[in-house]
Amino acid sequence: MPPIDAASGPDPDSDSDQIFRLQEQVRQLKEAVVSHAVVDQAIGVVIALGGVTPDEGWIVLKEVSQHTNIKLRNVAETVLIWGRTGVMPPEILTALEDRLGRPVCDGPALSGPPPGSPRVSGRNSR
Repeated sequence: MPPIDAASGPDPDSDSDQIFRLQEQVRQLKEAVVSHAVVDQAIGVVIALGGVTPDEGWIVLKEVSQHTNIKLRNVAETVLIWGRTGVMPPEILTALEDRLGRPVCDGPALSGPPPGSPRVSGRNSR
């Protein structure tokens, strides 16, 4: 009977290591899917605000992210929050306006929802 080579035999740690790596990969993929959806929605807001194409909307968000040194997903989340609340940090607002070549807010820089956004007074308003 030939000697058992430890390197070629089953390694009990390798299964648990592989499970851990796969779980981490699944977590990262789930996060990427959510992040992608947030960015896509923010591109839609930029398209509506700036009258740009989807490709140009992507470029605007990417450039705002690079110019402000804020992660793209965080810029996208901020744009979506602004759509609901009318609140946007000045550095992102300025960068967004610079990239679109025009102001995106009426009146004071950070008040009110974006121009043209629907105003709904209640959940079941009729």
